Amino acid sequence: MATDRDTLASLLGPIGFWTFQLDSQPAKRAQELVSEVEALGFGAVWIPEGFGSKEAFAHSAILLAGSRDIVVATGIASLWARDPMAMSNGSRALAEAYPGRFLLGIGVSHEVRASGRGHVYERPYSKMREYLEAMDLAPAPGSTPPAPRVLAALGPKMLALSAERAMGAHPYFVPVEHTARAREALGPDKFLAPEQLVVLGANPDKARTIGREFMSHYLGLPNYANNLRRLGWGDADMDEPYSDRFVDALVAWGDVGAVRRRVREHYDAGADHVSVQIVREDAGEFPIEELRELAPALVD
Repeated sequence: MATDRDTLASLLGPIGFWTFQLDSQPAKRAQELVSEVEALGFGAVWIPEGFGSKEAFAHSAILLAGSRDIVVATGIASLWARDPMAMSNGSRALAEAYPGRFLLGIGVSHEVRASGRGHVYERPYSKMREYLEAMDLAPAPGSTPPAPRVLAALGPKMLALSAERAMGAHPYFVPVEHTARAREALGPDKFLAPEQLVVLGANPDKARTIGREFMSHYLGLPNYANNLRRLGWGDADMDEPYSDRFVDALVAWGDVGAVRRRVREHYDAGADHVSVQIVREDAGEFPIEELRELAPALVD
């Protein structure tokens, strides 16, 4: 009997692409770019929902309509952006229209994101549990099955909830050591899809500078910082300008071979699918050239 892990691994394949850059593209151009990412062999494109992002379901529909086979995954759809019935039935509509091509990643986001939408951020684990229960009880149109779902999960409690109430987990901004812990927490039958930061470039100083600039935003968010502290990282590494060892743990930099080795380390630690997020000096430009360079090494 197929497990959740088997089901999603067959849908998404081993490698995906995580990107903010589609948010700034006109719809037609975004469709063209996703079509090219699909042609390169990436199994999924992961899109965010944060401040300044396009609404996750509308954005997913645009990208699905402009491609043929690639899975569009929300990384993540914020539970603060819609009530449980809207999350359930909006995702069902996409799953019905594009069978096997939409993955609903749900997250509790961060306090600053929730308060910016007018919500009070408290008891995030309990909030997520209650939200999922409400989703599952929500009236649904017809007999449309629910979309497959994973949770944004970092700590032990949210990982356990991912195993209990979802098909797996999508950890973001994590080193390989977290993947090993997440696999242990999820057990053998759940899907695990970490995101991996990538800087293509052989110059260590330049690559680490690009990585440090990108990391600084996330280290200001308690959920991410606390997760890294649970893994044993301390002030000596996490205080700016961040130690080289710390940057290297979170950012796979170097040539294509170095990126391939890091992705392989995630697989060896228990990941089923790794979504690479390419960080450039020009952060706003879509990294199609880097994807073309990486694809032959990452897409099996």
